[in-house]
Amino acid sequence: MTTLGTPLSPSATKVMLLGSGELGKEVLIALQRLGVETIAVDRYANAPGHQVAHRAHTIAMSDPAQLKALIEQERPHLVVPEIEAIATPMLQELEAAGVVTVIPTARAARLTMDREGIRRLAAETLGLPTSPYRFCDSLAELQAAIDNGIGYPCIVKPVMSSSGKGQSKIDGPADVQKAWDYAMAGGRVSHGRIIVEGFIRFDYEITQLTVRARGADGQIETHFCDPIGHVQVSGDYVESWQPHPMSAVALQKSRDIAKAITDNLGGLGLFGVELFVAGDQVWFSEVSPRPHDTGMVTMATQWQNEFELHARAILGLPVDASLKSPGASAVIYGGVDATGIAFDGVDEALRVPGTELRLFGKPESFVKRRMGVALARHGDVEQARANAKLAAAKVRPRAA
Repeated sequence: MTTLGTPLSPSATKVMLLGSGELGKEVLIALQRLGVETIAVDRYANAPGHQVAHRAHTIAMSDPAQLKALIEQERPHLVVPEIEAIATPMLQELEAAGVVTVIPTARAARLTMDREGIRRLAAETLGLPTSPYRFCDSLAELQAAIDNGIGYPCIVKPVMSSSGKGQSKIDGPADVQKAWDYAMAGGRVSHGRIIVEGFIRFDYEITQLTVRARGADGQIETHFCDPIGHVQVSGDYVESWQPHPMSAVALQKSRDIAKAITDNLGGLGLFGVELFVAGDQVWFSEVSPRPHDTGMVTMATQWQNEFELHARAILGLPVDASLKSPGASAVIYGGVDATGIAFDGVDEALRVPGTELRLFGKPESFVKRRMGVALARHGDVEQARANAKLAAAKVRPRAA
């Protein structure tokens, strides 16, 4: 039996989020609806999650001393990493000492913040199908890896980054230097190491949201959401839709791969497993032990969206991963570099049938910063995609 307390009282169930952007904000809201006391932490002030949590803190989460001091000060029951740039060895130390429970586990947080750790686990330990890959510490090593087996085209990513930052495609020798420089600039932490992957000729890529939650008998059960299709530009999601059509064989392979990797990582919560698919073939790409940006579509499509699923699962509550309606999402970019922007056209966007908006409340806009998302429901996925993109296009951010 799970018992939940009352916020701001001695009985409170306290959850701390490390990273409080748009995804963290929705997790915080889902937790608060269940009466959880929430603590939002981020590297900059007035982050989206800061605006809705019971308490907000601004620290360098990659600094072990700052992270330890804050956790010991707040004494949360659960610590939920929402980004990659965190001092995960300190989380492992605190978890081992019994100070806190890390979601899903401190080991999972450490492995998945580092593309090297998770790729070696998937390919070398679990034997899951992946693209060919090499890890490189210099431009010369990158060129040698390409020349000795990886070939062109290929994909270069920093071993530690998020939302496509520092990721690029190399089509030929002229692109290598530029890709290396971009990867060095895009890493979440100072770490001159990259992964270069051979290019897979896939038909499409999906996100398989996978939930580990307790069943009625107390045992952990695995639940799968319908597959989410998405379009990425330079590694960054720009639209997604659910469900994505795929063969029964490919769907089963996707879920088998997702279960293998999440079983190994362990713990409770929602995981975003990214996969490449060509016909009935499926390759593992990446996994995040938290809600996924492409999964924002579930705010329109599922009875319990990915944030509610995560909140329920980490609290030991039952979950329902079933689809309510097909739908789609489309990103709203800032379009300008400015502080405290205004959004024109919100009324026009919401006149598109079956649509909703989420404006994240980020205090600073950049041209290519994700500042909101349009959501659309429709019985036909393609129409939902068209409606989401239309609604997103009608929202016009500007300097206030």
